[in-house]
Amino acid sequence: MSIKISTAPCCWGVDDPSNPYLPEWTQVLNEAARAGYKGIELGPYGYLPIDIQQVSAELRKNDLYIVAGTVFDDLISLENQPKLIQQVHHICQLITQLPQVAQEAGQKFPTPYLVIIDWGHDERDYTAGHPDKAPRLSAPLWQQMMENIKQLAAIAQSYHVRAVIHPHAGGYIEFADEIEQVVQDIPYELAGLCLDTGHLYYSKMDPVTYLRKYAAQVDYIHFKDIHLATYHKVMNKRIRFFEACADGVMCRIGEGCIDYAAVRDVLQNELNYQGYITVEQERDPRNSNSSLNDVKVSRDNLKQLGF
Repeated sequence: MSIKISTAPCCWGVDDPSNPYLPEWTQVLNEAARAGYKGIELGPYGYLPIDIQQVSAELRKNDLYIVAGTVFDDLISLENQPKLIQQVHHICQLITQLPQVAQEAGQKFPTPYLVIIDWGHDERDYTAGHPDKAPRLSAPLWQQMMENIKQLAAIAQSYHVRAVIHPHAGGYIEFADEIEQVVQDIPYELAGLCLDTGHLYYSKMDPVTYLRKYAAQVDYIHFKDIHLATYHKVMNKRIRFFEACADGVMCRIGEGCIDYAAVRDVLQNELNYQGYITVEQERDPRNSNSSLNDVKVSRDNLKQLGF
């Protein structure tokens, strides 16, 4: 087993399944395969149809397998929890029946994973990337979110799906103090971490430092890169995270400010990371006509770096 590189629909601007400008899901799968990828994430709930036969056929046609599904929603509200529970059941029922690959030696948990992300709070979205300005949850609300996550992770576990918590810019699990608290509050036997190099950098954390710090908890990794000049501009604006992405803050892997040679060294030489890394580049879906070329360039750049 070594590091295997996969991709995700967000590279085509697919973050909100209700966005009218999204490309067809069949196009995304086709272009992912044409760019040289074998693994892909399901994307946000509601983008790919919850139809085992239809999605399986399309994956097989493109020689693809599923790496993960995602819950991307408000993880705090008790009122939202029944909807999330239903989502987790649907996602796990689907991804466990789709084409996938066997677990290999050195891989902590088999794919597919369930990536759990808190989202949907304007007061945090407008302070994404600003740990000094962002409001924090009260202790009771934080505990409520932790209990909600535990419930979702336990459901995933009942399907033999590994849940991984993804700190995400603009959500209530974003900054260094919040990641530390998650690790303390969520038992590792129930859920691990999915760390994202782009979100770490965006939120004022060095990716190498935090991959090293949480090596024991990291089961899955996302790679992004950041266009530094654009990043400085959006940090000085009142702007939501995905508005910053539409402005071009995310760029092709190897062409931004993240030191991927250093990331490679820590993962391969220090931590002996074995498993999956998913390439992402959030964007406005109206610009998805360049996605095929961008994800191919990202993959090629990573290959040149030794991934």
